[in-house]
Amino acid sequence: MLHWSHYIFILLVLFDVSSSQRKSQKKSLSRGWGDGIVWVPSYMEGLEKMKESNKPLMVIHHLDNCPFSQELKKAFVEYKDIQEMAKADFIMFNTLNETTDKNLAPDGYYVPRILFIDPSMTVRADIVSRYSNRLYAYEPNDMELLLSNMKKAKLLLHNEL
Repeated sequence: MLHWSHYIFILLVLFDVSSSQRKSQKKSLSRGWGDGIVWVPSYMEGLEKMKESNKPLMVIHHLDNCPFSQELKKAFVEYKDIQEMAKADFIMFNTLNETTDKNLAPDGYYVPRILFIDPSMTVRADIVSRYSNRLYAYEPNDMELLLSNMKKAKLLLHNEL
């Protein structure tokens, strides 16, 4: 028969394992885009959390083996204002796979691309980057524009809903 202290020890070990698994899942969901940000595991969950929280959803399409995606990711992580705003004001989802929602590719299936969706389930096609041939593409030197677009997505949310 186990002594009560053994039960406590077993519970502590189980808690530590569970905590480690949550931390590793959180990190793997970030895929390097910011470990301090809470990332949703799926587009559908992002839509649900967006409606619950009344925060806009930011969707980042990227590829691990794409040098443009890797450079954008590095700039995104180094830009502290973007990291803070992503953490506080957005539901965040990054994906290596295309979603089935055709609205998330209004001008094509390229990477990296970033789109915003408001809680009314509207893809904000009006929040664009500076490129006329890739409206939702950002490059590392576009972090000020991305931050401005994040502010615009947040402002539009509060003015329109």
